[in-house]
Amino acid sequence: MGLASIKKFDHVMMQPMSLKGEGKGPLPPLLEQYVALRDAYPDYLVLFQVGDFYECFGEDAERLAKALGLVLTHKNSRDFTTPMAGLPIRSADANIERLLKQGIRVAIADQTESSLEADKLVKRDITQLITPGTVSDERLLRADANYIAAVATGDGYGLAFLDVSTGEFRGTHVYSRSSLYDELQRYRPVEVLLAPELYNQEDFRQHFNQRFAVMLSQGRFDKPEDIFQQHFGFIPSDIRHEALLRAAAASLSYALETQRGKLPHVKSFLRYDPGAYMHIGNIALKSLEVFDSQSSEHDRSLFKLLNETRTAPGRRLLKAWLRHPLLDEKLIQKRLDAVECLFQDSQLRNELRKALYKIQDLERLSARLAMGTVGARELIALARSLSLLPEIKILLASSRQDILQNLAERLNPLQGIQEHIDTALLPDPPIKITEGGLVKEGFDPELDELREAAEGGRNWIAELEAREREKSGINSLKVGYNQVFGYYFEVTRPYYHLVPEDYRAIQTLKDRQRYTRSDLRDKEKAILEAEDRSKKREYLLFDGLRAELSPFAEEVRDVSAVLAELDVLASLADIASKRQYCRPEFSQEMQLDITSGRHPVVEAYHDFIPNDLNMSDRARLIILTGPNMSGKSTYLRQTALIALLAQIGSFVPAEKAILPIFERIYTRIGANDDIAGGRSTFMVEMDELAQILQHASRRSLILLDEIGRGTSTYDGLSLAWSLCEYLHDKVGAFSLFATHYFEVTALVRDFPAMRNYHVAAKEEAGGLTFYHQVLAGPASKSYGLEVAKLAGLPAELLEKAKSVMVRLEAQRESKAESVLEELLSQDLNRLSPLEALSLLHRLQANLYQLSSS
Repeated sequence: MGLASIKKFDHVMMQPMSLKGEGKGPLPPLLEQYVALRDAYPDYLVLFQVGDFYECFGEDAERLAKALGLVLTHKNSRDFTTPMAGLPIRSADANIERLLKQGIRVAIADQTESSLEADKLVKRDITQLITPGTVSDERLLRADANYIAAVATGDGYGLAFLDVSTGEFRGTHVYSRSSLYDELQRYRPVEVLLAPELYNQEDFRQHFNQRFAVMLSQGRFDKPEDIFQQHFGFIPSDIRHEALLRAAAASLSYALETQRGKLPHVKSFLRYDPGAYMHIGNIALKSLEVFDSQSSEHDRSLFKLLNETRTAPGRRLLKAWLRHPLLDEKLIQKRLDAVECLFQDSQLRNELRKALYKIQDLERLSARLAMGTVGARELIALARSLSLLPEIKILLASSRQDILQNLAERLNPLQGIQEHIDTALLPDPPIKITEGGLVKEGFDPELDELREAAEGGRNWIAELEAREREKSGINSLKVGYNQVFGYYFEVTRPYYHLVPEDYRAIQTLKDRQRYTRSDLRDKEKAILEAEDRSKKREYLLFDGLRAELSPFAEEVRDVSAVLAELDVLASLADIASKRQYCRPEFSQEMQLDITSGRHPVVEAYHDFIPNDLNMSDRARLIILTGPNMSGKSTYLRQTALIALLAQIGSFVPAEKAILPIFERIYTRIGANDDIAGGRSTFMVEMDELAQILQHASRRSLILLDEIGRGTSTYDGLSLAWSLCEYLHDKVGAFSLFATHYFEVTALVRDFPAMRNYHVAAKEEAGGLTFYHQVLAGPASKSYGLEVAKLAGLPAELLEKAKSVMVRLEAQRESKAESVLEELLSQDLNRLSPLEALSLLHRLQANLYQLSSS
């Protein structure tokens, strides 16, 4: 379930119920059992197993029916009637997913004994508690990480992330709300726990919901030390902030509650420092379309383009690398070395990717192994995955590249586990582990005896049919079986007179009758007892096998981590090979030289014109002009994406790229109104710009597009002008500033580290032609009317606009001339100070009118 798929809402805690219905008598036993479970879990919707269905009663039935579009019926007893709604167990997974997306927590109340074992009422108990952030069932999980987050305050914000499906547990401490939002956008949790001091602030919740379509819940934020002591036996030494301790403990406590106190695979907590990685804020992630495309029609994000991974853990690791590009050049170079090795050796790369394609999600499988919930089919998948490891290990060892050889050394084939599973389990076991058909013949003598007893009974019955036909003379006699009557003799009407006296009639149909006999009933009982004991023995053996393998869960997880890293490296190499990327180089000095750079995503869908970019301390601010639709924004974005790719250890879309290590990337591209928040385009733009100027440093990359267009021409020009000066003199970051204010290009004369670039375009007979080439120097004009013509505006409107533009330009020239003439006509030596001030005021007013016209 992705971040965008969950509706915006606050989770409403449900109250203990009195069952809604009609009648004066006491509740029937089944409804009493339901109400007891329902009251024990008041903030969950209890799905109550009744045979092959999950049922709800009373107000919960109405809620379930409304959420899933079900028909509401009624449960009737002698003294009581109540609304009832249910769904087949076979379709439960899809319906539970729908409930979670609507913010409804689900508690599964399964029958814990069969109707044969029950004295009167079948026992039921809560077997699963399911919320969006604590799903552990593979059938309900997406391939991406499934984080629950927790947020607490205290000298900033403590923020923790826990993925119950894998055991990943990490957190950080940040000092501003914008940094908090950046981290949440980076990790994209599906459920967020807010500490009471935040949850009770309605303004905070509303603002939060405007930014994140995610389920908000409450958790236990008190006594965090106790929670850590109970689970880990100690308090992690790297949690130095009280807010972080509270957030981490709350997420752990909440997960423990939903997993019935069992999280054996959550073995450690990692405190990470956002400052240890390249910082790409929430705004930049969105505008660069790193994880999501801004188009609702197509997913054309950078992640989708790069995601050629073969395994689910590899997919999750690729996202983690994109979340946190590296700052350590040595680590980047190690990744690049491995990518280059796999890039150059296509045979090695293809063989590895072919093997990886067959590997299951070992990371999540290891978690279920640790929790004792792994199924028989998953163990078979584990064994098959492990059987591929010797081949992968040999392939890696054949490489001369250090990082690949290191991966080979870390790859433990765990052959003992594979052999144990292969010895015990049949290769194609059923989904349900309580119905038999799991364990191989010869694995357990007691099981073999029970199977032989059941098989012997079935053979006796198969032979019985032939014996009874011959003995009775009834040629049509058959021995059949159904769930209601068990084994029976079936005789058609013409032979009724031949039915033996010891046959006892049990069912009459239209043209035939069914009978039983004491020896048949005795044999049936023996068969069923043997089969039942056999199934129980198989489950006992399988449960024992799970218990034996559970201690190896961490080793399986380690194997998964090695394979995930290999998967991402091979994926990046494959992308580089298919799309002709180059290995980036890094400059110790502030130098950026990109030859024939391309936008990695745009070039995948359109013809693309590559462009160069050269920046250094002597040319660190580029003023980019050119008509709209010419490709200015694409040029800005591709520069940032090339830098980002380089710092995750990927090749980049260029012929050559020399880059500095950027600590931060900032963007202000596109104008987005915040209507719900009551902020205009211009206010949003100024807020984002203020954040950039407050935090940018010399080792930042800043991309600005059309700053100032949300206000009047004069104000916008003034802002753009002064912004360029400030970036040049105060910030010193590498900055690309796309603008339609051509006046700003004049700054290059007075500021030595500024450069003018423009995107080439030309008016021709057929209209305006975009060349998408970035060249030195400023653009000659904006071509606004030509672009409007390309967009399809009516010719009459364009002709009118052209005449207005000619008139306004003439007025500007006339006003400029009149101001100049008046100034030249004055003898300044004859003016008094007051007259000079009056003249200056009048000329300034005329110039204001001129600038804004």
